[in-house]
Amino acid sequence: MDAPKKTRITNVNIAKAKAEHYCAYQERSQQEVRDKLYDWGLWPDAVEQIITYLIEENFLNEERFAKAYVKGKFNQKQWGRIRIKQGLKLKRVSPNLIRKAMLVIDADDYIAALTRLIEKKAPTIFEKDTFKRRYKLQQYAMGRGYEADLISDVLKANDL
Repeated sequence: MDAPKKTRITNVNIAKAKAEHYCAYQERSQQEVRDKLYDWGLWPDAVEQIITYLIEENFLNEERFAKAYVKGKFNQKQWGRIRIKQGLKLKRVSPNLIRKAMLVIDADDYIAALTRLIEKKAPTIFEKDTFKRRYKLQQYAMGRGYEADLISDVLKANDL
């Protein structure tokens, strides 16, 4: 069976309408939209023209995207700051906007989320040696993007 053929869009107005829908459905970064437009087969000048139009019409707003991304990844996936920053960098969001967006996370909520994450994981680790157990919990939390010093503080505070 053949792979489905990609449809090429050559008309800028059709591409604009599709891009509007693409951006209205969910917050997007400029790079995501740019990549999608190139996938559709548009030329670089048409891509930049459509990106400019989407920004002017407020379909595309990098700051709004960054804040939504931070909120979503923290609240839904319980990611830590490090992993969220990496995700934003992959989306080619500017460091300045990343710093601004990270302020959305409340410090107390952040510690509470880390504590819940560790407390939820702790019963699933069957390790007799307390150092190994603590190491495994720390590695798990670091894998979720939390900072080592905060993880250590939470482990000590909860005697895990």
